[in-house]
Amino acid sequence: MSALRQPCASPPLWSEQAQALGRAATVALHDELSLAPKPGLVSFADSGSHTDMDASTFLRSLFSLRRAFPAFARLGAAGASFAALEQEGLAAEARMLRATGGINTHRGAIFTLGLLCAAAGRLRSNGQEPTPAALRDALRQGWGEALVARAQRSAGAMSNGAIAARRHGLRGAGLEAAEAFPVLFEAVHPALADALARGLRPEQARLEALFAAMAALDDTNLAHRAGLEGLRHVQRVARDFLAAGGAAAPGALERAQALHREFVARRLSPGGAADMLAAACWLQRVGR
Repeated sequence: MSALRQPCASPPLWSEQAQALGRAATVALHDELSLAPKPGLVSFADSGSHTDMDASTFLRSLFSLRRAFPAFARLGAAGASFAALEQEGLAAEARMLRATGGINTHRGAIFTLGLLCAAAGRLRSNGQEPTPAALRDALRQGWGEALVARAQRSAGAMSNGAIAARRHGLRGAGLEAAEAFPVLFEAVHPALADALARGLRPEQARLEALFAAMAALDDTNLAHRAGLEGLRHVQRVARDFLAAGGAAAPGALERAQALHREFVARRLSPGGAADMLAAACWLQRVGR
């Protein structure tokens, strides 16, 4: 794949382009929130496996992030360093926590969608379309070395996800980013795009993509909450759901609802899969 040119000066309409990329990220997070049934996760129907947050908490968080994602796109267009992206991410997290009263609703999504918006901005500034292949290339060329270094540092961190990754030998979010999000680009977004191409309704396609994420992702936060057995159980039931025909199969919604009740009873919450679903929804909007 040919190398990207160095980012050029922003064109006159760049502000509108950055707004469009950022707005797509916020809408994608709303797409994820509005999906139901969604095993163990917060939706407009209920709070899933959570007692400290509900849909209104997520909406406050979304409103607080409305300027963050365009800012990531502008930073990417300007050829900003990873340190600058991290600074924007920390500022976005602080606004999120103020809006939610200290509850972490979207920290993982800020990281993933922030990087994707930056990569799309980098591409747009060079006159390139943010296709899936081009986005992965932009991530590697723009911030690949920094992401690898961050993943190495994170391996020794004391966060819940990092501790779970070390304890169980799992792939953490940092490694996923350092490898340009293989689960997103090779499993979750293809599942969403294929479901839509087969004529499934958007809600069905998002459910298909969510289960693809649950099946493929080493969700370290889930492993922290429920141990390796809980993670493997979620992966197994997700694979079974897909093997039985997925969201297009007769009775799929009823099976998903039954799994939702089971996950709530067991306090299982595949939040990493929810972030991958949101990222896939964003990609479907901007990177076809």
